[in-house]
Amino acid sequence: MVVVDGANVVGSVPDGWWRDRRGAAERLRDRLRGYPEPVEMVLVVEGAARGVASVPGVRVESAPGSGDDRIVELVRDEGRGRRCLVVTADRGLRARVTELGAEVAGPRAMNFGGNRGLTG
Repeated sequence: MVVVDGANVVGSVPDGWWRDRRGAAERLRDRLRGYPEPVEMVLVVEGAARGVASVPGVRVESAPGSGDDRIVELVRDEGRGRRCLVVTADRGLRARVTELGAEVAGPRAMNFGGNRGLTG
């Protein structure tokens, strides 16, 4: 399972995302599509991006409060007994999920910043 901290990953690229947070989350969701089938892709959104719809290959979770808290819940409740990767640059969140056994990667792993990241 790959859990993506939507706000953190979107915020890592200064492309004007702040003018349309929901649209930025939708663009990220669409970029996450197409990973090989055994990978369960989960995008966690919060704030103005809440309500972004899931699409085939990407489950979108709208955090009712803190996105970080929702990510921790997902790792704790659904990551047990399986490999779980959390994509975020948030140091506090990284510490919280590694305590639960998850692996972590930064936003570049999502193919931002010119590298191939998780895509190859």
